Amino acid sequence: MGHAVIIKDYRLTTAEILYRLPDHPEILQSYIWQAMDIAPDYPELRKFLSFWDRELEGKLHSVRVTANPVVRTGRVRHANVMQTMH
Repeated sequence: MGHAVIIKDYRLTTAEILYRLPDHPEILQSYIWQAMDIAPDYPELRKFLSFWDRELEGKLHSVRVTANPVVRTGRVRHANVMQTMH
């Protein structure tokens, strides 16, 4: 097995971020973000979304989040949490 450090409550978190194109706000674009984060508060995702609001031109439309405990060798599980933030 690898040398991954597993810390309680961390989840492999994936967020689909829909945002408006700066030059064409009627068009939505999709961005996928993925990282280890702590459910259910998702501090890393919140940090990223704050950065997005502050630094990027595309206005956020919606965020769809799925999270799953770390997948271990030989085990595959479906995401058991799906939330919409924003």
